[in-house]
Amino acid sequence: MVQPTWNPNQYLKFAGARVRPALDLLGRVDLDGPSLIYDLGCGPGHVTRALAERWPGARVIGVDHSAEMLAHAADAYPEGEWIRGDIADWQPAAPADLIYANAALHWLDDHPTLLPRLLEGLAPGGALAVQMPRNHPEPSHTGIADTVADGPWTTRLAPLLRPFPVHEPPIYYDILAPHAARLELWETTYVQPMQGADPIAEWTRGSALKPFLDALDGAERDRFYAAYAARMRAAYPRRADGATLFPFRRLFFVARR
Repeated sequence: MVQPTWNPNQYLKFAGARVRPALDLLGRVDLDGPSLIYDLGCGPGHVTRALAERWPGARVIGVDHSAEMLAHAADAYPEGEWIRGDIADWQPAAPADLIYANAALHWLDDHPTLLPRLLEGLAPGGALAVQMPRNHPEPSHTGIADTVADGPWTTRLAPLLRPFPVHEPPIYYDILAPHAARLELWETTYVQPMQGADPIAEWTRGSALKPFLDALDGAERDRFYAAYAARMRAAYPRRADGATLFPFRRLFFVARR
């Protein structure tokens, strides 16, 4: 698929909720003294920095296709090492001790080919640690398709729709187990209390909704966003205290070579 351009400030509007799964994944990686770490889809670099702080003796390299995200990362963490590249055909320059991908691989298709290839890029004993959103059957994501189908933008936006990109956990077991010496696989649903007007729409505006907004201009973009936001208000009503609860399911695995 064509990757969207990214707005680091919009993405980081919910930085606390977005970084929590990354740190939960990091806590399950039990490597001692890795020397080479890649952070795939490093985005604005805040997780890359956490990796460097966890293993200060390692060379930690952030990889992302977005020039905007990498510029933000380099500005926020100038001592980091950043490479612009497409994960779809990326290969490490040398066998890695850890390949870490937080909320990145769901943008790519053909996981049965991609994941074994990433495992092959590990040194013996190395780990592939991955977190991917798996909220695609929920209104936050199905509402995008519903909004695409209900407006004058359908012809332009329908080609951007994809099948749910993240599979059920047993599929990942079947993909990974033949190539891994050890495999941990789990899911977590984060029930996120969110504040402000249209928080669900604002969340997806920095991620899943962005390719659709980028394909429209001016007033039509505003109308599309307003139609989607109305669906989100109906699907995720405010609680009595003014908060909006946003349950968000994520899939994790750590595969050791």
